[in-house]
Amino acid sequence: MKFFILFFLLIFGTHTFAQYNPDVIQSDVVLYAKRQSFDKYLRETVIDKTFQEPLDSNSEDYYESACLAISQFMITNDVVKAGFDSLYQHYDSLQYATKRAFIEAVYSVYPHNYTAWFKQLIAGETEPKLFCMQAVYLYKNDSSRQNIQQLERQIKKNFGANDTIFLLQLLKSYLNNEQTYKQKELPNINKLFAYRKAAGSATVYSFQRWNRDYPGIAVVQNPDGCFARDSAGRLLLFEQLARSASNMPYFISSGSTPQGIYSIWSTAKSINKIIGPSPNLQTVLPFEDDPLYWGSQYDSSKDALRNYIDLLPMEWRNYLPMLEAFDAGKAGRNAIIAHGTTIDPSYFKGKPYYPISPTLGCLCAKESWNMYTGKIVESDQLNLVNTFIKENIEETGFLFVINLDNQQKPVTKEEVEKMVNEFELNSHL
Repeated sequence: MKFFILFFLLIFGTHTFAQYNPDVIQSDVVLYAKRQSFDKYLRETVIDKTFQEPLDSNSEDYYESACLAISQFMITNDVVKAGFDSLYQHYDSLQYATKRAFIEAVYSVYPHNYTAWFKQLIAGETEPKLFCMQAVYLYKNDSSRQNIQQLERQIKKNFGANDTIFLLQLLKSYLNNEQTYKQKELPNINKLFAYRKAAGSATVYSFQRWNRDYPGIAVVQNPDGCFARDSAGRLLLFEQLARSASNMPYFISSGSTPQGIYSIWSTAKSINKIIGPSPNLQTVLPFEDDPLYWGSQYDSSKDALRNYIDLLPMEWRNYLPMLEAFDAGKAGRNAIIAHGTTIDPSYFKGKPYYPISPTLGCLCAKESWNMYTGKIVESDQLNLVNTFIKENIEETGFLFVINLDNQQKPVTKEEVEKMVNEFELNSHL
C-alpha cells in the first residue's frame, strides 16, 4: 500500500531543450482502460478493503494511504465514514503521519460534518501542526469573534509559553486577519508590472480569488517587460488552479497555494503519474533553498524579510497577504511547483474548478488527454512553460501568486486583459 503514497511523490528530470514538443507528450495512465482499472483499485482495494479491516499497528499504514486517496480524489460514501469513525476512536494511538492524513481527508470531503470531533480532539492536542489543522476546521465552521477568542484561549491552554511557536503565531494571525484581508483593495497593479519590468527578469503572474474553489489565470511578462502575446497580438492566458485537495490555509503543509513570490529556477518533466509528463515550472519558496531562491540577488547587509520585500515596489510593501509565501517557507512548506495533471476530471465533476485537478498545494493548469491514444489534446501547462522559456533562455525568473478579490467566480480573461492592456498603454505614453 505504500505504493499509493509513493504515487504522490514529486520526482523530476531536468530539461535540456529550448521548447517542449507537444507531439511527444503522452501518458498511458490517461487511457480509458487504465483509468477504469485505477478507479476500481482505488475504491475497492485502497479504500474499501482497508476500512473493512480492524485498525491496528499492522493496518495503520493502509489507513494512512486510504486517507491520502480520499483527500485527493474526493471519495465519499458510507465506507469512508465508517473508516473515519475508526480513525477517530483510535486517534490517540495513531502515528503522526496517520493523524495528519486523517484530518486532511476529513477537511477535504466532509468540511462541515465533524466539528464535534475536532472540538474534542483539539482539547488535548499537543502537536502544533495538528492543532492548527483542527483549529482551522473549527474556524471555517464558525468564524465568529467568540469562537476565535475560544481558539486563542485553547492555544494558550495547550501550549503555554510555547504559544510563540511560529506556526501557532501564523494561526493566530490567520484567525484574526483572514476576513479583513479578503476585503482589502489590491495595491496598484501597474506599479508591480512596472517594477518587474525594470528588474529585467521573466515574471509569471498567477491571478486568483480568495476563494480557491475558483480557477485563476496566469500570464507571462517577458524580461523586456512586455507581456507574452500570440502572433495576432492576443494576450496569452493560461487557466490555473491554486487550490489544494484539502483546501487548508497557506501555512499548513498540503494547504492551498500561498500568495506571494516564488523563484523559478528551471523547468522539468516529472515521472509522477498524477502530475504527468507535461513540463513544469520548478519553483522554490524562501527558506526552502536559499541559493536557488535568491541566486546572486541576495543583499547580505539586509535580512531575509527585507530582501523579500525589496522584490516588491514601494506601494506593495505593506500589503501583508504577499508575505504568505515567505511565512509558509519559514514554517517549512516546500515542493510547491506549477504543473499539469493526468487525473480523470470526472472525480471533480460538479465542483467550481472542474475539470482542473486540485493538488497537494501546487499550481495546476488545465489539461485534457485523448483516452484512446494517451496523447495530449489541450494543455495550458505546456503552453505556459513554452511561453515562459521562449524569450527566456535561462529558464529562471519569478512567479507571483496574487488574490485579486473575493468574487465568487473564476478569474476571467477580460479582467486580466484589462489590467495588462492598461499597463502597456500607460507605459507607452
